[in-house]
Amino acid sequence: MAMSMPAIRLPELPAWLSDNRSSNAPVTFDRGFIIIALTMYLVGLIMVASSSMPIGEKLFNNPFHFVIRHAIYIGLSLFIAAIALRVEMQMWHKSSWVLLLLAMFLLVAVLLIGRSVNGSTRWIMVGPINIQAAEPAKLFFFCYLSAYLVRRRDEVMDNFKGFFKPLLVLFLLAVLLLLEPDLGTVIVMGATALGLLFLAGAKLWQFIAIVGVVLSAFVMLVIYEPYRLRRVTSFLDPWQDQFGSGYQLTQSLMAYGRGEFFGQGLGNSIQKLDYLPEAHTDFVMAVVGEEFGFLGIFCLLALCLTLVIKALLLGRRALEKEKYFEGFFAYAIGIWLSFQTAVNVGASAGVFPTKGLTMPLISYGGSSMIVMTLAIVILIRIDHELRLQSIQATATGGRK
Repeated sequence: MAMSMPAIRLPELPAWLSDNRSSNAPVTFDRGFIIIALTMYLVGLIMVASSSMPIGEKLFNNPFHFVIRHAIYIGLSLFIAAIALRVEMQMWHKSSWVLLLLAMFLLVAVLLIGRSVNGSTRWIMVGPINIQAAEPAKLFFFCYLSAYLVRRRDEVMDNFKGFFKPLLVLFLLAVLLLLEPDLGTVIVMGATALGLLFLAGAKLWQFIAIVGVVLSAFVMLVIYEPYRLRRVTSFLDPWQDQFGSGYQLTQSLMAYGRGEFFGQGLGNSIQKLDYLPEAHTDFVMAVVGEEFGFLGIFCLLALCLTLVIKALLLGRRALEKEKYFEGFFAYAIGIWLSFQTAVNVGASAGVFPTKGLTMPLISYGGSSMIVMTLAIVILIRIDHELRLQSIQATATGGRK
């Protein structure tokens, strides 16, 4: 007599892992952000491994020193991302003042107890971890500015007082940053703040006045500090003093030149062999250019551009749904990512003076990696909440 076997019930995959095309379950988050971020993590790990081995062998007698630390930073970033992803945007909004005060506290603390490297005091040592105070300060200031625009948008659009108030906060942060000194972060924060104020509806004449003041202040800062003046003059003609103030830029330009269109191949860079300083941090894109050529640079910049466009489109979608804090915050992150990428690549290619800014999610650096990951997590959370809002609206309409 035939015996019937009991039916075996297989465990179902989570909805976000399921590839079942017949399922009508709505997608509640944008997978594109995750794919782009993981791709940039992988590219960054490979390029840090390629560019840091000579300096790791020289300084620590271990060619994998920076690679191991960078991998730990990625793992720590993903762990923090898993926690931050559960934080609602309303909590970011309510905590904007607290985060701004925390940013100021960190910038003051780094001046008092910070560690100096190459003449700059930018890092706070917490056990084996170095925290670069300027990195969270950028994110926290943009959070505060987004919340301010929600409260005072009409004032920003109607009079100069509303436009000027957040710039006073930026001025205070800029003073603390310039004491480190860190002019590059000041420029990124200033450009992002002005871009966000413009998108919020501030008048054009206000921008002309502020830009005039900022440019005048920048010129005075450059003239006041001899090392900044040397950077500007060496940037204009690095070959005039190619073994002095123009050394780093000339080595970077040679790396780009050797790469040509297709590059020399992974691991075949010569400039990273103790010729190009900071090859694994500020000038990692020069090594990318030498090993993968114009094609590699183009693909990486296209990836960054896709991330920026997605952030800006997300901001517009949030504003259309009257989620103003979320919209302004997404705009700020998009402007920030685009400007910092442009400054990093431009500095290594001789378009801008060197500013000490990392390439987002590519360069070696724990603080930058964690903060940039948090920025992308915020974008994912904004998209998630907008999708849930649409799903709930559709369900409510269907019941009616």
